[in-house]
Amino acid sequence: MGRVAQIWRHPIKGIGAEPLDRVDAAVDRPLPGDRAFAVLTGSAEDTGAWQPCRNFMRGCYGPELMAIGAESGADGITLRHPKRPEITVDPRKDGAELIDWLRPLWPEEQKAPKALVAAPPEGMADASYASVAILGLASLDALSEACGMALDPRRFRGNVWLSGLEPFEELDWPGRRLRLGTAELEVVERIDRCRATEANPETGERDARTLLALRKGWGHLAFGVKARVVTAGQVALDDEAVLI
Repeated sequence: MGRVAQIWRHPIKGIGAEPLDRVDAAVDRPLPGDRAFAVLTGSAEDTGAWQPCRNFMRGCYGPELMAIGAESGADGITLRHPKRPEITVDPRKDGAELIDWLRPLWPEEQKAPKALVAAPPEGMADASYASVAILGLASLDALSEACGMALDPRRFRGNVWLSGLEPFEELDWPGRRLRLGTAELEVVERIDRCRATEANPETGERDARTLLALRKGWGHLAFGVKARVVTAGQVALDDEAVLI
C-alpha cells in the first residue's frame, strides 16, 4: 500500500526536529524520545502530568522555533539554529541554559519561558494520549502545489511520513489499524493544523499560507492523523505500511 519514507522525533516539544532511520515502537507510548521534554511558559506549573499545548513554547506562538534542528547523543541534545550558536544540553539539568539560548528566538509579547520539564510516559504531544503522527508525502505534494511552493515536511512535526498513498488518503483511516514494519497502530483521529505550519524550517519566517490553502482547497484544516501503538515492533525506513 505504502512505505515508510521518513521518521522524525522532536525531543523537546516545539523545539528541534531529528531524523531517524529506525525506531522501536512500544505499546501506548510515543516514539522513544519524542516530546520527552517541554518548556513551560507564563504561570504554568510542572504537574508531572500531561498539559495542554497552550502552556508551552511552540512554533505557532514563536515561528523562529521551527528552524531548530536536533540531534540526540550521549552528552545530551544538540540544537542548531541559523541565528544562534550550536548548543548541547542535558535536559534534566540544563533547563536555565536552554531557556537563555531560546530567549532571542521567542517573541517578547508572548508569555515568557519559565522551566524545562520532563514529560509523563505518554509524552507531551498535543493529544492527551501517547500518539504517533502519521502523514502522507502525496498530501504534502498536493498542499505544496496549492501553496505555490515546495513545503518542507518539518513544518508539520510528523513522526512517520509514508510514500505511495493517494493525496489525503490517510484522513479516512481513523478507526482502522495500520501495520508499519512489525508494529501495529490504531489510527485515532485527524490532526487539525495551526500557524506553526506557516513557518519555514530553514529560516523560521512565516512564508506560506498553509491554513488558507487547506481551507480553500479541501474545506478543512486536517493534515495527517494521530495513531496509538497497539502492538510493539520496529519501524524502519522503507518498511511496508499496510492497513489491516
